Amino acid sequence: MQKKIPRKIVNGVLLLDKPLGLSSNQALQKVKWLLKAKKAGHTGNLDPLATGVLPLCFGEATKFASYGLEANKTYLTTIQLGETRDTADAEGEVIERFPLPEMTQAKIEQVLSGFLGEQQQIPPMYSALKFQGKKLYELARAGQTIERPPRDITIFKLALVGFTKDSLSLEVSCSKGTYIRVLGEDLAKALGSGGYLSALRRTVSGSVAENELVSLQSLIDLHEAEGEEAVASLLKPTDYLIKHLATYTVNEVEASQLLNGQAIKLLDSSLTIGQNVRLYALDKSFLGLAQVQPSETSLMLQPVKIQSTA
Repeated sequence: MQKKIPRKIVNGVLLLDKPLGLSSNQALQKVKWLLKAKKAGHTGNLDPLATGVLPLCFGEATKFASYGLEANKTYLTTIQLGETRDTADAEGEVIERFPLPEMTQAKIEQVLSGFLGEQQQIPPMYSALKFQGKKLYELARAGQTIERPPRDITIFKLALVGFTKDSLSLEVSCSKGTYIRVLGEDLAKALGSGGYLSALRRTVSGSVAENELVSLQSLIDLHEAEGEEAVASLLKPTDYLIKHLATYTVNEVEASQLLNGQAIKLLDSSLTIGQNVRLYALDKSFLGLAQVQPSETSLMLQPVKIQSTA
């Protein structure tokens, strides 16, 4: 009988460079195994075809993973022109072939300018979104197509990196929920052809950039050489994904109240109603997240996500 590996309480954020060929969850499970961690989650799905920024949250840091999911993202992508595929990327089967468009920098940049700003986008069938408990890609593989409501998205930047007679490479900065595969198809159509993504790399997610990343292979090598403690030494603090938020320091009495779910009176007049604030004790230890809320006589800090004291 195989011996069960004991799991440990591991807290923090690991900034992974997701490798080609693995799903986000597969990459997460590999790192979770290396750390022997009890609890883990990632902060934004990347397809197996994609690489790049994938913050992984462990233990108490999973409480703040939503800030990674909500963050704006930046990608480098290449769109292959001349045909469409059922998955809208290189892994799919060819659906239809198209003539190649006449490619000039002026024409491409004119098309790109029309895709900037706020807009609606229909998610693809080959996605991890769910319908009646099943993932859409599971239904798509079974030959089913479900009507998907459009999503509000924003394209902040759409810059031409380079192009050939049958492809173009772009840098895209966008809001959460944007499917670059759908954008690639739409751009190819606007150019007068069909297209799919042949490459995709996430270079920025919120405040995390690719120069901070560690590769999965380097983690595996480190684990083999020095064990999980060496891998754990690469973890960022639990509050890493919310480091852009304002901070507020509390005394021992206030810390006890917050940790017990009680609101405290706010003494900082620079903070505004609805603002989320990082909480720290006098010893600089991170306590959690609170939100500024009004009361009859003053503003209060209402705990939202508090660190476990167990």
